[in-house]
Amino acid sequence: MTVQTQGAFTARVLDIDADKVIDQICTRMREILARDLSRRGFVIAMSGGIDSSVCAALAVRAVGKDRVYGLMLPERDSSGFSTARGRLLAEHLGIKYEVFDIGPTLAAIGCYSWRDDAIRRVFPEYGEGWKNKIVISGGLEGRLNHFQLVVQAPNGEIKQQRLGLREYLQIVAATNFKQRIRKTVEYFHADRLNYAVIGTPNRLEYDQGFFVKNGDGSADIKPIAHLYKTQVYALARHMKLPEDICNATPTTDTYSLAQGQDEFYFALPYQKMDLALWAYNNGRSPAELASVIGISEEQAQHVFRDIKAKRRATKYLHLRPLLVEDVKELDY
Repeated sequence: MTVQTQGAFTARVLDIDADKVIDQICTRMREILARDLSRRGFVIAMSGGIDSSVCAALAVRAVGKDRVYGLMLPERDSSGFSTARGRLLAEHLGIKYEVFDIGPTLAAIGCYSWRDDAIRRVFPEYGEGWKNKIVISGGLEGRLNHFQLVVQAPNGEIKQQRLGLREYLQIVAATNFKQRIRKTVEYFHADRLNYAVIGTPNRLEYDQGFFVKNGDGSADIKPIAHLYKTQVYALARHMKLPEDICNATPTTDTYSLAQGQDEFYFALPYQKMDLALWAYNNGRSPAELASVIGISEEQAQHVFRDIKAKRRATKYLHLRPLLVEDVKELDY
């Protein structure tokens, strides 16, 4: 998929022939839809981010705008920009879409109350009007990854404290409700229309397990899981998607405080993390990586270890349900 896989290691190893890539993806999407899935079209949740936007545009190119249904699924912590950009893209592509607020559903099943209960064990004063996010630290320095809870009081004061395992797991479990409820809505419309659900992880997210099992990790087809995020941005610009989307900074859009993906999960911003993963996948040395992305060789070694550790820790997310004994008659 990349132009350069041998020779000198530069940032251009992620360059692609966009027309060729688009044609290959759209051809496979049509084949998979008809031959493997026996469905009529595609449903896609559109967050306004680069990955879902490119997937939606590819779906339209593959099967036409009349066979793609878009969903915007905000909740009380969502950025207002996500729905606005989702609408912008849907109207740009000319597809039918729906905006459905999942906030009341999340409140009813305890998403916010479970989360806030865990936060108050760290910051007892946390309450109405406060905001929160989780940030990661340690990996780039060669230490074990650990998580910090950041909260903001209504007066703007920021507080930060290391999260204990029990509180971390409860906050993450509660916020995972968001992705799982969204997926439930997506599959309702897929069943209603006899469509297939599109999953939107790029290669970095798919490889490193940056998704929720049976949430955004659940899908019938994942068109860009082989593409680095840098390449996804390149496709967005090549397909002339709206500038607001092409220039959007990747966020989790999960916590009430603004949160970049590199704050929550990855050791580096996506441009550098893409190159780190490519280098690791292609047997390049930490020294080579360090010279390309401007970090020390020791930090590059830490990044490689972090990639390997995340693969090991998130193997569970990639596994299908395991059987005690194979049912050979259904071995697809």
